[in-house]
Amino acid sequence: MQLPFGHTRSRISTHYAFITPDTHVWSTLPGWTGSNFAVHISPHMGSRFTQATIKMAPEGRSAMPLPGVQRFVYVLSGAIEVESIGLKSDEGPLIGKHRFESGGFIFFPADHAHAIRAREESVLVLFEKPYEPVDGIDYPELVSGQASDIASSAFMGDEAAQLKLLLPNIPSMDMAVNLFTYQPGAALPQVEIHVMEHGLIMTGGTGVYRLGDDWFPVQTGDIIWMASYCPQWFVAMGKQPASYLYYKDINRDPLS
Repeated sequence: MQLPFGHTRSRISTHYAFITPDTHVWSTLPGWTGSNFAVHISPHMGSRFTQATIKMAPEGRSAMPLPGVQRFVYVLSGAIEVESIGLKSDEGPLIGKHRFESGGFIFFPADHAHAIRAREESVLVLFEKPYEPVDGIDYPELVSGQASDIASSAFMGDEAAQLKLLLPNIPSMDMAVNLFTYQPGAALPQVEIHVMEHGLIMTGGTGVYRLGDDWFPVQTGDIIWMASYCPQWFVAMGKQPASYLYYKDINRDPLS
């Protein structure tokens, strides 16, 4: 439904942001060619990470993250080619160029040299976060895969709410990226309030999200930031499953 002039569903507050596609503003970033960015979440709004959507033209090419910054890329549509040393698979280390299509993902540890090239018109989700090293814990390794190959599990025993962990929950990892799918009517079992912050993009379906004391109808393409301790809750609505890809920070002492 088209909104009247000057209106939007988007809302920004000090402890959450709800950002809809009609308010996206696209720009370029240094070193990226054939690529346009909509930076949705960044430290400028108070977050400790960055989330963006990237539209890449065929043969568009990436730049490296800033020093000390780790990067997670998820392919919403299209196909990319990643050039990396030490790309992992079940068969062991792979060296060279490897293709990722819709649902493909890759995590690059901080300062891991790589290049991303679009093989066709592509849309990517990007999460970046400065790595927080801990004495006695090794840095994480590169991780890649296909979301459809990742086994899901019932969230807190609810078979109608299935969670896929795209990154391993191990001490070296200080960030998680998960894919959550709800059958119509399924919901989080409680209002959550926690120290972790979230960034998410709705990848399918519709529902209602509680953020703080506000309630928002949400649909595919909507973006949400939840600061630490923001009350949050979700229920899937409509006749189709609802899904979202989301980031959170993990495995670090808040006092560090």
